[in-house]
Amino acid sequence: MTGDKPLISVDTWKAHGEFTRLRGYEIFYMDTHDHDKPTVLLIHGFPTASWDWTKIWPGLAQHYRLVAMDLLGFGFSDKPDPHTYSIMEQADLCEGLIEKLQLGRFHVLAHDYGDTVAQELLARQNAGTGSGNWLSVCFLNGGLFPETHRARLIQKLLLSPLGPLINRVLSKPAFERSMNSVFGPDTKATRDELDGFWQLINTKNGKHLFHNLITYIRDRRQHRERWLEALRDSAVPLGLINGSVDPVSGAHMVARFEQLVGNNHFIRALPAIGHYPQVEAPEQVLEAYTEFLQRLSTAEPELAARA
Repeated sequence: MTGDKPLISVDTWKAHGEFTRLRGYEIFYMDTHDHDKPTVLLIHGFPTASWDWTKIWPGLAQHYRLVAMDLLGFGFSDKPDPHTYSIMEQADLCEGLIEKLQLGRFHVLAHDYGDTVAQELLARQNAGTGSGNWLSVCFLNGGLFPETHRARLIQKLLLSPLGPLINRVLSKPAFERSMNSVFGPDTKATRDELDGFWQLINTKNGKHLFHNLITYIRDRRQHRERWLEALRDSAVPLGLINGSVDPVSGAHMVARFEQLVGNNHFIRALPAIGHYPQVEAPEQVLEAYTEFLQRLSTAEPELAARA
């Protein structure tokens, strides 16, 4: 599917979305409002937005109610500055949306930065303090373990004292090179996708926030044990769909997952695919994720009935 235009343009995505106020901030979200279908909450990654899900959205929406928000500092949501961004706050905002929409029981699909948000939310689920009742969680490429997260040079620079300067001088061509460096060799982002990512980042002058948002890398180090235990003690089934050639969190992260969490979970490797599998190989992701959910229905009839 790489090479095709996105199924939904950024402007069309926004036109079909909604805004709500959570914890004093205006937050953009998408909701298909199919209340008679099982629900999937999708949590996007850094540095983009919920538009990342556009290629798998129509396919998933045939059978599921879909809800996806732009996290604080991303996409069309508010981008306060100065502000200390944290994974904990993003998790609070997700729970605020869950409560506002009264989601009840739902599945979770996350990517990249969203993986870390999902790990914090899962820790709360395990402790019985989270909002709603999860049915499963599936992770796409992301830094589940700080020791396997191979940060790119641009990320390291943004996290350094040079971060504000890097923000000011980061050009669109430099951004595009950085993005494409984490895509698979044969599945590079299209012109439309790169233009869309850049548009989302610059909405509400968001590019100047990169050095503030990148602090999630420190959050991962600080809360490593909590978020590792969230996976090990998960009260719901875990899935992992991973682009193997991702230089940031590819096959090496999957190997660490199997070592620390176990290999008795749903794990699907996508050879030749990079960091953005839902963009690079949407059909493969849709097939794998649908299989994951169908296996749950087969193995857990009671779970399927509750969905």
